[in-house]
Amino acid sequence: FSLPATAFVILLSCRWIGILALYTVHKGRFNCPGGGLLHSYLLVLLILLASIICALSALVYVSMQGTISNPGPRKSLPKLLYTRLLLYLPEFIWAVVGAVWVSDSSVRCEKTVINVVIGTVIASWIIIVFTVIGVIIVFDPLGGKKTFYLTSNVNRNLESSQSGQLLYNVKNTATRVWEKRIRLLCCCIVQDDDHRVAFTSIAELFRAYFSDTDLVPSDIAAGLTLLHQEQDKMESCPKEPEEVLCHSPSSLEADDLEIELENATHYMLFAAAAYGWPYYIYTNPFTALCKLSGDCCGNRPTDSDITGSDRHNIHFGSILKITGLQYRDFIHISFHNKIYEIPFFVALDHKKEAIVVAVRGTLSFEDILTDLSADCEDLTLEDVLENGFVHKGITQAANYIYRKLINDGILNQAFTIAPEYKLVIAGHSLGGGTASILAFPTLRCYAFSPPGGLLSKSLADYTKHFIVSVIVGKDLVARLSMPNMEDLKRRIVRIVANCNRPKYQILLRGCWYEVFGGDPDNFPTELDGRNQDALTQPLLAEESLMVHRSPSYNALEDEPHLNSPPQYPRLYLPGKIIHIVEESSSRRLCSSDIKYTARWSNETVFSSILISPKMITDHMPDVVLKALNSLSQEHGACISCQTR
Repeated sequence: FSLPATAFVILLSCRWIGILALYTVHKGRFNCPGGGLLHSYLLVLLILLASIICALSALVYVSMQGTISNPGPRKSLPKLLYTRLLLYLPEFIWAVVGAVWVSDSSVRCEKTVINVVIGTVIASWIIIVFTVIGVIIVFDPLGGKKTFYLTSNVNRNLESSQSGQLLYNVKNTATRVWEKRIRLLCCCIVQDDDHRVAFTSIAELFRAYFSDTDLVPSDIAAGLTLLHQEQDKMESCPKEPEEVLCHSPSSLEADDLEIELENATHYMLFAAAAYGWPYYIYTNPFTALCKLSGDCCGNRPTDSDITGSDRHNIHFGSILKITGLQYRDFIHISFHNKIYEIPFFVALDHKKEAIVVAVRGTLSFEDILTDLSADCEDLTLEDVLENGFVHKGITQAANYIYRKLINDGILNQAFTIAPEYKLVIAGHSLGGGTASILAFPTLRCYAFSPPGGLLSKSLADYTKHFIVSVIVGKDLVARLSMPNMEDLKRRIVRIVANCNRPKYQILLRGCWYEVFGGDPDNFPTELDGRNQDALTQPLLAEESLMVHRSPSYNALEDEPHLNSPPQYPRLYLPGKIIHIVEESSSRRLCSSDIKYTARWSNETVFSSILISPKMITDHMPDVVLKALNSLSQEHGACISCQTR
């Protein structure tokens, strides 16, 4: 509460000083009909605001005491919160009274005085409304039921049918709470049976993930900044000579890498073009609208070539601009977008003599729901002995595109026009994952920044012959999987519970570090001075924040429980992986001089989520294309130097 309460203290103090100044300036102007009432309103409001500021100041002071895992010095915090809550009642009543008084026609004071009081009334209502919205957002309706759920999972001996039923009810309640939150976030989209099934599935996912911790958003923010600084300290350590030698590629691998990088640079344009006008305007903010309005309207395809909405032809015009193709090169374009049904287009690439299927990545609420439908689905292939698992939501999206390509005769039409051309599938993010599941050995697939939790190990190994994944830097999405998320949660709990600094100090120092850089902070922890054997045992503070391990975390155990398979098996990136990293640049977001290097990597490199200011931006399609273009230009410059 320290940081938000401090912000409120500053805001209310400024308001109190402003009202006091206005009251002092206009003190002699209340000698008018109804002026006494307005005078009383301002006077009582000053007293009420002073009381609220005092309560919040005490709240700030108490909340700064102790650490995240040591709430003892903050034991008086609930009383202060209830005191502040009680002050909302007179604040609300006085706001209503003020609104009634200023609207009273019998009040005949100067217009400036009336305007001053109206301003204070409006400010009161704005603060009340935003406070209510904030409480609704952060309020946990489970309350004590969550505590029962946590303790029941620790003591799993629920022999009583009554206790078992109560635990079942608590789980259902938690799932319904998450489902309501998701419905509220997606209130702007039309909801059908597919949406309702997805809402329930995603709610179960969130309930299972968050049910075993006692962390608030500020705890998570503190944990992330601590992990980032710890990670930077480890990266700054010099590598062992053996570790450097083992990453040295052979000449054959280097030649293969250069070929694939050149192909990836080319097909990334198609993957980026699938985003349509949002990507084109984002990358050309000052000229895009002028260019699109100038020459797009004349290139409108026939109705049979395009499905879905493309008002003013802006989507298709953007695709033409990005790819550099002509209208006649497009076989089919679909802008249709629902849950599990994502846009794509099929075009003839004469430069590479290929039929390209480009699949769009995440760009809508429906796409986000497809991403979050992260249950595992069985997938059996004749060429793979071991049964495989795939991401359920992305698999359904791939099935939709497969039906369109085959059943609607789109591929037949393309190969009729260009029978000698090869088939290439490309996509970024969600589109990359969908393209990977669509792919088969007789074609080539380029998946740019695909989701990490996509294929089981057997399927990932099988796809190494025909899929190339391209990952930039510390891309978060490429490392996203349920086991990785469980590992991140455990690391956050451990580092937060064992830090001996107050949360506000961690957050302030973390903000300074993220914005201005500097050396990572050496926060003292309870881990300091403990021997290696003791480090394998959880501390009391850690146990207080994570009461039990959820089913998905069991997948990370060295010895999984017999006859109890993990709820979320470990899934991997598809195909062979090209990892592009920054060779020399500032760690800050605003750095402009960036040089990239690329190397073949393997799926184990992405088995842990890395914390970085660029973990989101490294996933963006423009950053991926920029990195590929930089490598391509560098390779071209090297060839020119060698031929001289």
